[in-house]
Amino acid sequence: MTATVDTARPAASARRSAARRHLTPWMMLAPGIVLFTVFMAAPILYTLVLSFQKEIVKGLGLGSGAKSRTFAGLENYVTTLTSPEFLGSVGRVLVYGVILVPTMLGLALLFALLLDARRTGSKGFSRVSIFLPYAVPAVISSLLWGFLYLPAVSPFYWIFEQLGVNDVPSMLSPGLVVFAIANIGLWGGVGFNMIVMYTSLKAVPTEIYEAARIDGASERQIALRIKVPIIMPALIMTALFSMIATLQVFAEPTTLRPLTNSLSTTWSPLMFVYRDAFTRDDIYSAAATSVVIAVATFAVSFFFLRVVQRRAFGQED
Repeated sequence: MTATVDTARPAASARRSAARRHLTPWMMLAPGIVLFTVFMAAPILYTLVLSFQKEIVKGLGLGSGAKSRTFAGLENYVTTLTSPEFLGSVGRVLVYGVILVPTMLGLALLFALLLDARRTGSKGFSRVSIFLPYAVPAVISSLLWGFLYLPAVSPFYWIFEQLGVNDVPSMLSPGLVVFAIANIGLWGGVGFNMIVMYTSLKAVPTEIYEAARIDGASERQIALRIKVPIIMPALIMTALFSMIATLQVFAEPTTLRPLTNSLSTTWSPLMFVYRDAFTRDDIYSAAATSVVIAVATFAVSFFFLRVVQRRAFGQED
């Protein structure tokens, strides 16, 4: 009997230890899983459900039972995809992205290469100066630039007047407002992308650069033929994040809209969603538009990564 008990105790202890090892990772992940489910997964599923519904009004629309939900099928999606306002907002955001993304990534790469060069001085101050605008919230930076765009209060227009130049067009005019919004995104986004690229450059062993210099390569050749190809994953990541942020632009045009008549309530797709949800009180159409934007963002990201992978594999072959 004693031998049996002595044998059973280690076996039970081993089972408890195995159970603890199995449960410990899940217990550590539990807070994150709960937060993700409550604040991410559940709202996404609820939005998807709302996008297939609509509200119908019975009689005169008076009383608590006058309005009810009903299944709408794809009606909300068809309405969104055929709306001239939504299609116009998509076109404006595409123009905005074509202006912003290449310029922002080009400047970020240029600054990262300059900071990584051997002869660059005051690197710490330069890094902080370039990165600092990113620390300013988008609403604050939009307000600051908005007043700089207004001819009545802008110091730039006062300088032009002192120089005798009186025909300077307003940056908030219909033809230039997209450049005004892109400039705000450029001012705030260059620093973040520069830090990502510069960090990738600092991770490259210096022996590679020294070997290239011994072979007679100039600093320009080292930058274009060694540094840029090595940090290509960082360039791809920043390009992907920049495109996603472009499709979701909202704070800048919304903040500038009270300062000009050139920006409508549906200037960007997210402004279109906000108008439907909070101005027209049509959360069902807003939910469908949100799903369309999410699917479009995923499609653009997937297509971009596929193109990059095919080019990379093609070069390897």
